Amino acid sequence: MPNTVYQKALELLHQASAPQGFLASVQPITNYNRVWARDGVICGLAALTTGEATLIETFRNTLETLAQHQHETGTIPSNVAFGEQGTSEVSYGGLAGRVDAVTWFVIGVTQYTYVTGDFSFYKKMETAVQKALALLQNWEFNNRHLVYVPLSGNWADEYITDGYVLYDQMLRIWALRGVQHCAPTEMNAAKIAAIEAQVLLNFTRNTAEDHYHERAYQEVTWNRYMPCSFNPAGYKNRYDAFANALGLLLNLGSPEFQNIQIEYMMELAGQQPLGLVPAFWPPVFAGEEDWHLLKNNCKYEFRNHPYEFHNGGSWPMVNGFCGMALVQRGFIAEANQLREQLDDANALEDFAFYENFNTQTMAPNGVPQCTWSAAGSVLLYTHLFSQKPLLF
Repeated sequence: MPNTVYQKALELLHQASAPQGFLASVQPITNYNRVWARDGVICGLAALTTGEATLIETFRNTLETLAQHQHETGTIPSNVAFGEQGTSEVSYGGLAGRVDAVTWFVIGVTQYTYVTGDFSFYKKMETAVQKALALLQNWEFNNRHLVYVPLSGNWADEYITDGYVLYDQMLRIWALRGVQHCAPTEMNAAKIAAIEAQVLLNFTRNTAEDHYHERAYQEVTWNRYMPCSFNPAGYKNRYDAFANALGLLLNLGSPEFQNIQIEYMMELAGQQPLGLVPAFWPPVFAGEEDWHLLKNNCKYEFRNHPYEFHNGGSWPMVNGFCGMALVQRGFIAEANQLREQLDDANALEDFAFYENFNTQTMAPNGVPQCTWSAAGSVLLYTHLFSQKPLLF
């Protein structure tokens, strides 16, 4: 039987269902009371796994809103705000554009098509999808199959990752696999294979040649996970839980390496008071080389204190994907263990569904009634206990 947190999460998703799509939070906070690309799609993926028609309809509306406000260059809005007279503001990013808004949109369209079987919806969205894919191709810059992401260019918008960011490569693979399901072509299949090969070549330990940055590659201390990013100045070797979870869901790497990744993930979660996987690890501390990137990368106020937000904080949404990866790879007991910890976090303060938590003190951070925190619980629960899987 569905547990209380699952039911409360569904209630929150229903409450956040506006005519234009899923809102990031039901709280009257200007920056969250709007339709976001990544938040809306993640909520939509959760909706698809529930089979609830009204939530799936809200997801469709979310995707249509994003497509209607696509920039002529192909960029998908980071978020769209609505007033009484309709659209009031469209944002394509703050200090930098949001690369992952583009990939999440394509993922959303293709996953909606896959789960509902409504290929007419894909045909309706195909022009927007192809414009988005063309833009991603342009963002390679050197035509070597990896997208180049600016600092502040994705969900970790106040963190230190830039350049060839693992998370964004994973999203692109997932997006292209979805397109291949909806409208298969030999060209798309070859592109998927090329990106996968470059990810494995440059983000895992191997004896091959012709890495993107051979000197930097040889200097990396390889750990039990794929590093979060690299750029012309070298690698950033911190653990990105979201990106590595996506890699597991996409079945990238050998079974042996995947098992090592899972072992590291669960060890890391087990070392924390909350029992959750931190989004990035270890935290960046004052005095470290990367601190100068972190301390000034904020538009309003500094939030990335050690163990908080992206700097080692624990996000229910990210842990939902980590749990899904455990299920996908057959680690059911470990997934149930993580689900229990995730449910405990989301249930705090009368099911507040906070945005994230201080990993050290367990204090909640960010916005309460955060819909993608609810989506994290829904996605993990449905992947454990239902038969409505997504396409990876």
